[in-house]
Amino acid sequence: MNPRRRIIPIFVPHLGCPNDCVFCNQRKISGSLVPADGDTVRRTLEEARNYTPAGAELAFYGGSFTAIPAEQQRELLEAARPYMKEGFVAEIRVSTRPDRIDPEALTLLAEYGVKTVELGAQSMDEKVLRMSGRGHTAEDTRRAAALIKASGFRLMLQMMTGLPGSSPESDIMTARELIKLGPDGVRIYPTVIIRETALYELWRAGKYREHTVEDAVSVCAELVKEFGAAKVPIIRLGLNPTDDLSAGEAAAGAYHPALGELVYSRVYLQKAEELIEKSGCRGSVSLGVHPSRVSLMTGQKRRNIESLKAKFGLEEVRVVKSPVNDGEIVILP
Repeated sequence: MNPRRRIIPIFVPHLGCPNDCVFCNQRKISGSLVPADGDTVRRTLEEARNYTPAGAELAFYGGSFTAIPAEQQRELLEAARPYMKEGFVAEIRVSTRPDRIDPEALTLLAEYGVKTVELGAQSMDEKVLRMSGRGHTAEDTRRAAALIKASGFRLMLQMMTGLPGSSPESDIMTARELIKLGPDGVRIYPTVIIRETALYELWRAGKYREHTVEDAVSVCAELVKEFGAAKVPIIRLGLNPTDDLSAGEAAAGAYHPALGELVYSRVYLQKAEELIEKSGCRGSVSLGVHPSRVSLMTGQKRRNIESLKAKFGLEEVRVVKSPVNDGEIVILP
């Protein structure tokens, strides 16, 4: 997967979804109220010519693409075919459910140049899947992932933290189970309570405890370590901010425009704590990090600096740009 390839997104909210998960309102999450059709694809691609170089990736997000009737799938994909022939679109990705993958569905996708299939696994805990109204099992995810890889597609997996019935331990278990499936990348979406969802009503009734930003940062810092150790790229961490979500449609939960930054900053803090603990530094310490990671090590509003000073009784903590590997921290003399 080329991380520099520009992605042209088209949202197909709720298309193909056989049921509504308790947390889901794709129209509010995506900001798209009208399901896409062939004209939407052509209009989007023509507009994209103004700001996107050739060789872009067309991505169908939301909904469950392979659960859409085959005629509608073909309409959407056929609209992109001329742009692929001319080279403006290099490849296509789709998102779908684990229980809507079979050889026939994958044959259709391959016919139209789809290269990546994203599965909304969300959890590998059967209780969590049941309480969240997912309508599929963990075994469905294992079966679909194996079929996707065997068919030559790139496999992306999506998981959520803080779902009904989950715990940090079950979220970490999910990450470990997803790693076993050999994905080419993952997206992590901590649960956000969206208005006009079943989860919103459960929360208002006191039947669901909010998965706060702090909850999400804490567990996602552990997930970053799990996926990092397995060399599985995390493509996205947290919902993409939209005007609707920021204006109040995200009623509660782990919604933060810079959630990923908060998580990676926590990872840096934990690494620094381990390093200082082992070194026995007292008085002051200088931490060397990659030049692009100074802000992560410092933390928003210098929170990491103040936390380290308080925990170890340090008078001063300096963060210094150093010629080290990305993600590495060293104590400078």
